[in-house]
Amino acid sequence: MALFVIKRVALLGLMLIGLILIMFTISHVAPGDPAGVAAGPDATAEMIEVIRKEYGLDKPLPMQFWIYLGDVFQGDLGRSIRTTHDVTDDLLRYFPATFELVGVAMLIAIFFGVPLGMLAAVFRDKGADHAIRFVSVSSVALPMFWLGLLLQLFVSLKLGWLPLGGQIGLMTERPEPITHLLLVDSLLRGQFETFREAFAHVILPAIALSAPALAAIIRVNRAEMIEVLHQDFIVTARAHGISSFRIVAIYALRNAMIPTLAMIGLRFGWMLGGTVLVEGVFDWPGVGLYAVQSAVNSDFQPVMGATLLIGFSFMLANFAIDIAYGWLDPRLREAG
Repeated sequence: MALFVIKRVALLGLMLIGLILIMFTISHVAPGDPAGVAAGPDATAEMIEVIRKEYGLDKPLPMQFWIYLGDVFQGDLGRSIRTTHDVTDDLLRYFPATFELVGVAMLIAIFFGVPLGMLAAVFRDKGADHAIRFVSVSSVALPMFWLGLLLQLFVSLKLGWLPLGGQIGLMTERPEPITHLLLVDSLLRGQFETFREAFAHVILPAIALSAPALAAIIRVNRAEMIEVLHQDFIVTARAHGISSFRIVAIYALRNAMIPTLAMIGLRFGWMLGGTVLVEGVFDWPGVGLYAVQSAVNSDFQPVMGATLLIGFSFMLANFAIDIAYGWLDPRLREAG
């Protein structure tokens, strides 16, 4: 097991270096001059050159890459030209909002996806199964940003049930940070009205973000439940007169949840990437919106920092799944 973990850690390091190389190349190939944008439309060539030297943009690209690589492994992600702040500080400020949004979205996907997958398996090829599969296919087919716009149009503008965007009202007092998660801190501080308002703001973006994960969890859980329900130990349990509810909810679900948990871990990483689209639609103050605004202004360092954070989080999710599977199944340890 120790050798298996060492191999996975080494692979994680190689993937991280590859991610840094790819995003560095793409960000510097993209059109636009960040020094010119930072200097403003009335800046002279001398002023732009000063900014280029200050941010190291006058050096050859290979040298810029090696400098950036060394800084990354020291925790320095550079400085934003747009905000003039350290990118690391900006990400630490914006990431809690993104993590909170992804967490609520994942809870929605699990809360509805697992029971719907069970229900579809139990009523296979019947009306309930067809309806649930229609929901699953629709959730995959609808782009997250388009679903978000539809929710804003009907739920917010037409019906007026929930806020249009943002994380909280402009006039609402934020709680003193403890965890830096708005929902959690408002509960810990006893500011229940703030919690109610923050929860109302997070519902629509979380629903839009959860749609692909919901579809994946339904499909995987349904397929695994169908397979488990035909195994011998389930037939034996039925022969012994154990109730159908107990068989499905305990024995079958327990065995079907292992692949479903793997899908949940993978989808958590995908959700972090999906926040770039959803946060832009709902004006959610997270890493995704920060990256979009930086990209519009040709501010390379924040874009690379946000991409690195999201990509590394995705890698960690996959790493955790690999370790869990290696611990549960010795054959995987022997194979790799």
